[in-house]
Amino acid sequence: MTNNRVLHLIQSRVSLAPMAGITDYVLRSLVRKYSKNCLLTTEMISSEYLAQTMNGRSGTEILKRNNDHSPISYQISGHKPHMMKQAAEFLNNYADMIDINMGCPVKKVVGGQDGAALMRNPSLAADLVKAVKDGTDKPVSVKFRLGYTADEMNYVEFGQAMQEAGAEFITIHGRTRSQMYSGQADWAKIRALKENVDIPVFANGDITSVDKAIECLELSCADGVAIGRGAIGDPTLIGRIEHCLHTGEKLPIPPLEERIEMLKYHLDEEIKLRGENVGIKFMRKFYPYYLAGFKNAKVLRTKLVTEESLDNILTLLNSTYSFTDC
Repeated sequence: MTNNRVLHLIQSRVSLAPMAGITDYVLRSLVRKYSKNCLLTTEMISSEYLAQTMNGRSGTEILKRNNDHSPISYQISGHKPHMMKQAAEFLNNYADMIDINMGCPVKKVVGGQDGAALMRNPSLAADLVKAVKDGTDKPVSVKFRLGYTADEMNYVEFGQAMQEAGAEFITIHGRTRSQMYSGQADWAKIRALKENVDIPVFANGDITSVDKAIECLELSCADGVAIGRGAIGDPTLIGRIEHCLHTGEKLPIPPLEERIEMLKYHLDEEIKLRGENVGIKFMRKFYPYYLAGFKNAKVLRTKLVTEESLDNILTLLNSTYSFTDC
């Protein structure tokens, strides 16, 4: 029953993984242009922040969605069951699924006993799953890592405990917390989790191309893949992976000209959402991903990240080929 409703919701073997400061309303909308069925996921939202929002603080663009964003999962973080329940209740009108972050490795997150710190406290993690389920009638999922350190790889037992607590879907990043984002994600280890739970498992980490997605699925035996950094600067990647899994055909990476048009559209939409000054600064993190793989790309990126005039940015982007010819 549980698996059936999750599988009814998730009709794709590819999802957009949550990334703080990245998977905002605009990027989610861009990914949806190229994939009609993938599961979108919001940035991580603090349950304590949502408590402030519910108590009169003005809303935020982090909650914004369109009707065509479904299926969409809203990811929340926290370590207080009553607050997580309240967050789930608040998000019930937005989300198709609610995901609990148990994998973020960032110091300020784990220092607050959130994110990957929960892998050291499976009992509390299970209580959080139960609390969120009490607050919503939507499916509840968890995202976690292989463990906190190489000596604490408890991901199989942890996943089983989360399933027993009521989680209906798992996304697992193939690194430990201590690895952060260094080294290589160990996709093969994920197979042990898949073999020991009865709910869908998506593999995450280092999946930056169609070929890597296929390799990950072969090694992990996961039900699907969650794409994080690979979607930055290439919102077509998820759709291209889906296409390959359905047809066996590998569509090419968009050429530079198309990527520049996507970048300009992305920039324009961020400015509409945030205002020109904030939108321009927000976009600086995306330039290295959109503008890579051609001669003198670094020269162009260096100019763009310091530019504050929209007209000058567009002039630089429109003259990209003068950089590639240098």
